[in-house]
Amino acid sequence: MRVSWDQVFAWRMRRQFVDPRGDVGAVEIARRLCGVQAQVTSAAETAVAVRRSAGEPGAVVRALEQAALVKTWAMRGTLHALPPDSAAAVLSLVASARTWEKPSWQKTFGATPDEVAALARAVAGILDGAVLTRDELVAALAAKRRFQPMATELRSGWGALLKPLAWQGALCHGPARGTAVTFTNPASLIPDWPGIPEPDSAAPEVITAYLGAYGPSTPEAFDAWLTRGSIRKSVLRQWFSDLGDRLTTVDVQGRQTYIRTEHADELAATAPAASVRLLGAFDQYVLGPGTKDTALLPGNHRAKVSRTAGWIAPLVLVDGRIAGTWETDAEELVVAMFDDAALPDLKAELGHIARATGQPLTGVRSV
Repeated sequence: MRVSWDQVFAWRMRRQFVDPRGDVGAVEIARRLCGVQAQVTSAAETAVAVRRSAGEPGAVVRALEQAALVKTWAMRGTLHALPPDSAAAVLSLVASARTWEKPSWQKTFGATPDEVAALARAVAGILDGAVLTRDELVAALAAKRRFQPMATELRSGWGALLKPLAWQGALCHGPARGTAVTFTNPASLIPDWPGIPEPDSAAPEVITAYLGAYGPSTPEAFDAWLTRGSIRKSVLRQWFSDLGDRLTTVDVQGRQTYIRTEHADELAATAPAASVRLLGAFDQYVLGPGTKDTALLPGNHRAKVSRTAGWIAPLVLVDGRIAGTWETDAEELVVAMFDDAALPDLKAELGHIARATGQPLTGVRSV
């Protein structure tokens, strides 16, 4: 089976509720996207709102308050909002990489695998039925001499020592307490929390979900999205092989990829898009395939999207390809197109971005 990148991008936009937008809620969007990055809450709200045909920002926070979504460190060690069952499967695969057992990780963060295991048991017990701020959690841990040397690192906003605990299902983010972040045990937050499954049983669910949004794709791209390439290649190949005829191979202009077999005919029949869309910062449209995918984002423009300190800029899509970035300045949308391309007609998108961000935007200018 052979298709073009133009067909792939049109199909992905449809699958991801980018073009056309959907009459869907935050949970359905988060499930389809395999999670919404939630390092920055406003970015998560924009990612959901811009994919809906109507509705203001706030749907993600409401879903988190109702425990319809759970916020936790997941793919690539970043915070995501996910449906609980999806979160359990993703966490299983991320944990299977055992990154905290690597010598480089131990050297950086000063904790051995045995100490991380003990920390996970202690935190799971402390948070059983409790919701604590970071300071309250660290204070409870520091009451035990074994964990006192870890107190400084545990208080770090980067959460390096807490991430392995999240991947093992010992903690997740709890309801916000004012501006303070809280943590709890997912089993306490989610009434029907399924627990963390075995990786081999979770892999089919996560791989097919990923390909349902970001396919056709490769095992390497999947692992880069999931763990930044930390899963053993033999394990990764086996997971894909075990899916058998549930996957179909696709040649996309010379790149050998996989698509879910149930989507193959639909992809083959997809016509290239003719649309302009604006997406917000940290959007899954680029995070799913990765900013190093030169078919989607030309390599000479990557630094304009993937910026310092891990910031991912808002995107301008022309026919599904990343063609520029944007930001807001007062009530203006300020657009920077790549390669001095002409500014596309953004009148319709301006209204959608104003609605999705809750900002009163009245004009567009190019830089």
